[in-house]
Amino acid sequence: MLQTPSGGAGDGAAATDTGLLSIGAVLSVLREEFPEVTISKIRFLESEGLVEPRRTPSGYRKFSAEDVERLGHVLRMQRDHYLPLKVIREHLAAMERGEAVPLPALSRAGDGEDPAECVPEKPTAARIGRCQLLAAAGVDEQRLAEWESYGLLVPVGDGVYDAEAVTVAGLLMELGRYGIEPRHLRAMKAAAEREAGLVEQVVAPLRRHRNPQTRAHAEDRTKELAGLTMKLHAALVRSALGVRLP
Repeated sequence: MLQTPSGGAGDGAAATDTGLLSIGAVLSVLREEFPEVTISKIRFLESEGLVEPRRTPSGYRKFSAEDVERLGHVLRMQRDHYLPLKVIREHLAAMERGEAVPLPALSRAGDGEDPAECVPEKPTAARIGRCQLLAAAGVDEQRLAEWESYGLLVPVGDGVYDAEAVTVAGLLMELGRYGIEPRHLRAMKAAAEREAGLVEQVVAPLRRHRNPQTRAHAEDRTKELAGLTMKLHAALVRSALGVRLP
């Protein structure tokens, strides 16, 4: 059964009198199972036609319980089966027609084959293989190579990426739909690296400390500072544009 969070007001309220949820409330529900999901990810899945929330007269999204369950199903198929969005969309369409269809089986791919045919190994909590990334993002080698050429995605090893690469790839796809190309994003990449450098500078003394507990505390401090810098960055962008995001 769908569990909805409580509290909040306005567009961030958990539910309206009609039982519909705001995008913020949907995010809270989904994060119980998918802690890495973001509002941008939900909007991206909407733009791909995988969910169709209602809109209020002022343009705010309102999601039904069925919408939330559908989003969870999509995210689960990406996380557990590494399926590209095209395959997920076809699978959902078949389910809506009442067809009892099993999840597509992925087969090993050779050079140049469709990433949907890969059989990636199970990723670790912090790493994802190239094949997994291609399948989860629903892109081809050429698109991934272009992102890499601008430093927007960088492997941490031979064909291995940080797990956050899936989120980055989804956002790059979404921005691309507005005509924002990789070459336009180099400034954002540079800014992110400067922000990361600032955080590293603050936590470096903790990581070098002789006390093991103090060194372990460095990871928590890094996450806390990363969250604060991201919130500040978002607030500064909203302020510069003079907009209030839903």
